[in-house]
Amino acid sequence: MLKVIGASALLVSIATTGVAQDIASGEKIMRKCKACHTVSNGDEVLFKGGKTGPNLFGVVGQAAAGVDGYKYSKSMIAAREAGLVWDEDNLAAYLQDPSKFLKEYLDDSGAKSKMSLKLRKGMEDVIAYLGSFAEG
Repeated sequence: MLKVIGASALLVSIATTGVAQDIASGEKIMRKCKACHTVSNGDEVLFKGGKTGPNLFGVVGQAAAGVDGYKYSKSMIAAREAGLVWDEDNLAAYLQDPSKFLKEYLDDSGAKSKMSLKLRKGMEDVIAYLGSFAEG
């Protein structure tokens, strides 16, 4: 009985997102992000990339603008102050169109993001990949 419930939950999860989450695919898609972002836990670099964007270690579930020492845009700071947390839904919407997401989230037509890359597909996989790096 438990196996049937587990399989049903998996099917509901896949039906809800439209696709199964694939960490390996997410890692491949993340290559588009490596010019700006790295994933590093202290001295251990888990995904080597640039430093013009914030370190994405532990980003899933983290409050927006949560990396100490990174200079965020005024819009991103305002989003944090408004309570933005990078859950799966918010990350997926942000990755599709960062500035549009902030404009809608803040209800501010002048809001913008420093991130210019827009992912049209594979957001769920990228989120699964980033979610595989967690604190603790």
